[in-house]
Amino acid sequence: MRILITNDDGIHAPGLEVLEGIARELTDDIWIVAPETDQSGVAHSLSLNDPLRLREVGERHYAVKGTPTDCVIMGVRHLMLETPPDIVLSGVNRGRNCAEDVTYSGTVAGAMEGTVLGIPSFALSQSHSAVNRQKPYWETARMHAPDLIRRVLAEGMPRDVLININFPDCPPDAVQGVAVAVQGKRDQELLHIEARTDGRGNPYYWIGFSRKAGIGLRPGTDLLALTENRIAVTPLRLDLTDEPFMTRLAELFN
Repeated sequence: MRILITNDDGIHAPGLEVLEGIARELTDDIWIVAPETDQSGVAHSLSLNDPLRLREVGERHYAVKGTPTDCVIMGVRHLMLETPPDIVLSGVNRGRNCAEDVTYSGTVAGAMEGTVLGIPSFALSQSHSAVNRQKPYWETARMHAPDLIRRVLAEGMPRDVLININFPDCPPDAVQGVAVAVQGKRDQELLHIEARTDGRGNPYYWIGFSRKAGIGLRPGTDLLALTENRIAVTPLRLDLTDEPFMTRLAELFN
């Protein structure tokens, strides 16, 4: 089995090293193609106005000056063109990618692009708290991910569907099982603008996040699963069509 690895935290991110360890539990045929710098929050974006710069870091280990989507395309359509990967693994992201995070996540986008190219793909993320942000429980993802990936592959993945896996913020032996969960939704405003002033008195701004504990924890969601120290496994479709409303619109415009 041949595996292509990418991420959105950058080529030097500790989560990428963790993912390489996970991949080596599955095969020795591994290629790493990751962004030169942190690309968190770039979603499924392509670099169309700037050239892609490719740098060889080591054997089958490359950095691309671009987005996670660029990296997957570079890997599949250039570096591995003659023998494409059998699966794409994206992550392990530092921080969860659940609920509406999936629409912003470069980690999820890496797996999404693999799926677009017809390759079974997984996005993996490790939750953390404000206290352990710099040192998440990487061993939780490292220990539990290989078996999850094997079992999903053995079951078979439908085309145009990727698997989003979020590991809870706890040590490996504290995990309370696996929850196959729907994508959740938080019940409060997620984004706000923080206005600041630089040393010269000029204004500048940061996008901030407002997340309150216990909000949006509906049964069956990825958010609740992580709160209960369970691994959240969510299949995501490329097709974003809302079929019930599509039917209503068809009736409206007939």
